[in-house]
Amino acid sequence: MIKRKSLADEVASKIQEQISFGKYKVNEKLPIEPELMKGFGVGRSTIREAIKILANSGLLRVQQGIGTFVEQSTSNREPMEQRLKRANVQDLDEVRQLLEMKIAEKAAMNRTDSDIIAIKAHLENRKKSAAAGLIEDCIEADVQFHIAIAEASKNEILADLYRSTSIHLKNWFLQIYPDTAVFEETYALHEQLLKSIIAGDAKKAWSIAAKIIGHVSQ
Repeated sequence: MIKRKSLADEVASKIQEQISFGKYKVNEKLPIEPELMKGFGVGRSTIREAIKILANSGLLRVQQGIGTFVEQSTSNREPMEQRLKRANVQDLDEVRQLLEMKIAEKAAMNRTDSDIIAIKAHLENRKKSAAAGLIEDCIEADVQFHIAIAEASKNEILADLYRSTSIHLKNWFLQIYPDTAVFEETYALHEQLLKSIIAGDAKKAWSIAAKIIGHVSQ
């Protein structure tokens, strides 16, 4: 048997999802309790507990005698992975670009020999795929190249953030890059980035990462 608390959490998650996807806007009033009970197929106490959970997280506000309103469109309880899934690609790309400079800098300071081997391998795959005109393989190799740099930074949060944003951007890259031309154009810069990481030159690594972003964003 499902415990009432678990059922309330489930209903709270569904309401949160509806708000996240825009079914209910900020400052909009939620349906009255009987409608919510009917919609979710649960009792009054479950609805009230779910509302309480979301009010405590800051997503809803309860005005006695008036109703329950949406306070904000996202809750602090929302997992980052879920938040990234519904982010627009331009916002994701801005986050990725900022991360690329920092991971390059940190990788130059903290990389190991095994990190360098992995980064080199992905860069080589990127070069071969670009030359062969294999756009999907090229994008995958490019993403893996930068993920390997993120892992070499030895900052697990930076690496996780970079990995998560890149995963959600792959399909967008396929739409905006019809061929591998931009990847061939930026190969020399990527090679310079690798060399600066090998040399342990954090300042140069940051600078080259910024140049790569500038070139690709033009």
